[in-house]
Amino acid sequence: MNDGSATTGMVKAAAASIKERNADFAAFNELCWDQYKAIQATLGNLGWPQGASFSRFAAIRNEVAATDGACGGERFGIAIFSRRDIGSAIQYALPQDNDGGVHKLLCVSPAARPHLRFCTTHITTSNEIIDGEYINRKQLAAVLGHLQTFHDAGDTVLIGGDFNARPQYSRLDTWYAPSLDVPNNGGNTGQYRELDDLEPACPGIGETTVGEVNGKGKPIGLVPPCNQRPKIDLLFARESAIVGSYTGDSLELSTACGGPCSDHRIVVGTVSVRVQP
Repeated sequence: MNDGSATTGMVKAAAASIKERNADFAAFNELCWDQYKAIQATLGNLGWPQGASFSRFAAIRNEVAATDGACGGERFGIAIFSRRDIGSAIQYALPQDNDGGVHKLLCVSPAARPHLRFCTTHITTSNEIIDGEYINRKQLAAVLGHLQTFHDAGDTVLIGGDFNARPQYSRLDTWYAPSLDVPNNGGNTGQYRELDDLEPACPGIGETTVGEVNGKGKPIGLVPPCNQRPKIDLLFARESAIVGSYTGDSLELSTACGGPCSDHRIVVGTVSVRVQP
């Protein structure tokens, strides 16, 4: 929606939101390289990071040779910003759809907490069957497999991103823990809780995470079970690592860009987790 620009107001609004909340981590989807570098510089100027190595970028699509791409010839992808210095980072390519580019899972660990992993991903919008399986299910399974590998190695994992799936969809049953068993969201077999899944206005789902129109100006309608726009941006923590209560929230769209800065809301969450030394 910002046409790859770092000067629409989006960068300033996003950095201010991170700084004001003193967030530990922030994840971005559908970000251009220049925007990534501008957010990095702005957060540094605001004094948010506690070190110099605090962000990582993973390209989903390389537009260097393109002339009409969303980023004007730059790389396009996902990014993570950490308030504390990043000690390690890793990215994984996900099973490929037929829409171009390669979707990724990006994970970082703070240098002082190597057994804590914060990850982000952007799952395809495609529901195409490739090699006998829905590609969106294949990508979700691949991400879950990588998270399980981290867990098996003794790491605590948090993940946030655009899952392009609503919480009650069957393809997320292997994500949500069986302890979430409500009329809006049951039959779960996974290990995770979503930080807004206790939202009283829509238990098991949470608040909408999108605006009234998408990036192409097409209206987004209200959907059941709570007569709101879809929730597709999710924040998960492994249930066995959660200490105490947790919260999630979906903020109103920023209008600092002469209109909405995005067709997705900022999603925030707070959780305490156990992490090995």
